[in-house]
Amino acid sequence: MAKAKSGLFDQLAPRPLADRMRPRTLDEVVGQDHVLAPDAPLGRMLAAGRLASIILWGPPGCGKTTIARLLAERTDLHFEPLSAVFSGVADLRKAFEAARERRAAGKGTLLFVDEIHRFNRAQQDGFLPYVEDGTITLVGATTENPSFELNAALLSRCHVLVLKRLDDAALEKLLARAEELEGRKLPLTDDARLSLRAMADGDGRFLLNMAEELFALKGGEVLDPAGLATTVQRRAPIYDKAQEGHYNLISALHKSLRGSDVDAALYWLARMLAGGEDPLYIVRRLVRFASEDIGMADPQALVQALAAWDTYERLGSPEGELTIAQAVVYLATAPKSNALYVGFGAAKQSAKETGSLMPPMHILNAPTKLMKQLGYGAGYDYDHDAEDGFSGQNYFPDGMARRQFYKPVERGFERDIQKRLEYWQRLRDKRASDKKD
Repeated sequence: MAKAKSGLFDQLAPRPLADRMRPRTLDEVVGQDHVLAPDAPLGRMLAAGRLASIILWGPPGCGKTTIARLLAERTDLHFEPLSAVFSGVADLRKAFEAARERRAAGKGTLLFVDEIHRFNRAQQDGFLPYVEDGTITLVGATTENPSFELNAALLSRCHVLVLKRLDDAALEKLLARAEELEGRKLPLTDDARLSLRAMADGDGRFLLNMAEELFALKGGEVLDPAGLATTVQRRAPIYDKAQEGHYNLISALHKSLRGSDVDAALYWLARMLAGGEDPLYIVRRLVRFASEDIGMADPQALVQALAAWDTYERLGSPEGELTIAQAVVYLATAPKSNALYVGFGAAKQSAKETGSLMPPMHILNAPTKLMKQLGYGAGYDYDHDAEDGFSGQNYFPDGMARRQFYKPVERGFERDIQKRLEYWQRLRDKRASDKKD
């Protein structure tokens, strides 16, 4: 990250297109108006003539390093870059000491730390006193969720600004600038140009690297999408199975299933599989969903999810992935109910509140003579011998009022369950009335 000293022939050395196109002012940064516009967080800070310590969180190629460098220029701070990948405690101490000396000479320091999440907790704590007393203005860059990766103490002293992956309009603006710089158009049809932007997947740096390959082509052939695909490499989707991408996509899949959007659910399943997610993790979540969000509205949902799990373990990838897709379609199109989930939660809470209440004596077994003498099992009505096969006895602890934890909804199979519960309640009320008479 640190700049090497300029040499005599530096300007003659070849520089990548992405480096030659680095914005020279904040106004030239594309796709991040939500943080840079005059009424946006950084715009307001700069207008007020101050810059707080910030964490720039965003995907690769969205401009984090460029924004940090330009902020230093705009606020007349010395730009001190560090990479958490290549730096340790000694490098931090050296940077802090240099910043202290500059401060004594009347010059502030913007310490830019790339991949700041790679510093451990103790190293992150080391920033705190220098941020607090103003020795440095910290600008950290990370591709990972700061709430997972950065100390709460450090986060409390910094503004977290979320940078977006570059949208299609921003990527097209970069291509137009590249063509202006090169003085010629990219050798692409309109459809291939659209494909090129899609292949970049929101990464401006990757887009410019591909454009540079295309500018270097000889022969003057104009490429269509097929020709483009054979010439440059598609960018791999961003997906970290242990970090935020993992949680975001499984959440999207779960919510799409709950919302009965079968097409969106299939899309998010495909995204997770393309990103290298373990299919067994996905199918385990589908099993959970079958009980949590469908439950007794369609008891076959759990059977389908378990069948997908079993079949995938027998077939493996890629053949077994189709069975997971089948389960996703079944779950997305099944009637939904969380009555089972809510009812079990209410029952657990009641169990905590009531402590160690004993079951009523009449439903306890009496395997010994002493237990019979004590009244175990006395007065139990065998339901199969009762009229309608239902005795209507109390099965809750003595002294505990009857409660309804499970409340079926008017969807799917739970409609039939509700009818049964209502029928049994009528019989229960009739038995109670008969006993009073």
